[in-house]
Amino acid sequence: MNRGQAFLWAVVAPLIFAGALRPAHATSDTDSPSPRPPAHRHHHRHHHRLRGLANAMSVTASDPKLRSTSALVLDETDSKVLYARRADVPKPIASITKLMTALVVLDAGQPLDEQLEVTREDCAVGRGAYSRLAVGTRLTRADLLHLALMSSENRAAHALGRNYPGGVPAFVRAMNAKARALGMTSTHFVEPTGLSSDNVASAEDLAKLVTAASHNATIREFSTDSGYAVRVRRHIVQYRNTDSLVSNPTWDIIVQKTGYISEAGRCLVMQAVIEGRKVAIVLLDSFGKYTRVADARRVRKWMEMRLSQRSARGTGSTA
Repeated sequence: MNRGQAFLWAVVAPLIFAGALRPAHATSDTDSPSPRPPAHRHHHRHHHRLRGLANAMSVTASDPKLRSTSALVLDETDSKVLYARRADVPKPIASITKLMTALVVLDAGQPLDEQLEVTREDCAVGRGAYSRLAVGTRLTRADLLHLALMSSENRAAHALGRNYPGGVPAFVRAMNAKARALGMTSTHFVEPTGLSSDNVASAEDLAKLVTAASHNATIREFSTDSGYAVRVRRHIVQYRNTDSLVSNPTWDIIVQKTGYISEAGRCLVMQAVIEGRKVAIVLLDSFGKYTRVADARRVRKWMEMRLSQRSARGTGSTA
């Protein structure tokens, strides 16, 4: 190394080492957005990585790219399973439970216009037990059923079970008996709300529950209503459906129910008409708050692609 090179190295080396030792910025959910990097090349690489990820998650005719841990898609028009992932594994089902609660209430034939009171017995304790129905609220059995199915109201569901002949223990026995009658061999219930992780079923079993629920006009109406108001003491309380898809005019949903507790993840079951065919969709333990809805959309897109390809092949064979 000559004298000029040595001088140049003495000037540049400290700058190089300072840059190498500078700590990287640690990002978190609470960090403010970082300024846009000046180098266009870095932004270009980042854009391509995102586009590659989007392409990897895009729906194809052979794979709907679902992110739910357990899933089943059943074409009820010809009783054919179109897609299954861990569909035979029993899992906590959270408020999907309330579909069975509704079936048992309606099977009992108790008056829907009978006034029932929400009591302290209906107040669950712990995470997920939130309710807008104050103790002392009096509503009809129909109102409580409406709120349980549409807005997943836990106190409403428990009050329905408590007012069953023989109380909650008899109600739970009736839930399990109904499950056996429907052929739900992997299903077990311990209470009527879904707050317990001991309420379990497989996706295969829940497809049977969805089909049974779809045969009841009251469940169809209440579960797909977009909004409903009730009087809680001196106030009118407005409730909304926990499933945003019921308000989407591009969907034809016959019956649906959402569910969530931490042990179950985000769940969604429904029967919908897609391309003129009745389809049962069961999505359990979806990743993220909105993924169950996104998975439902992916199922519909996937089915439309499959039916379109089948139609194209049929047209080609007759040409």
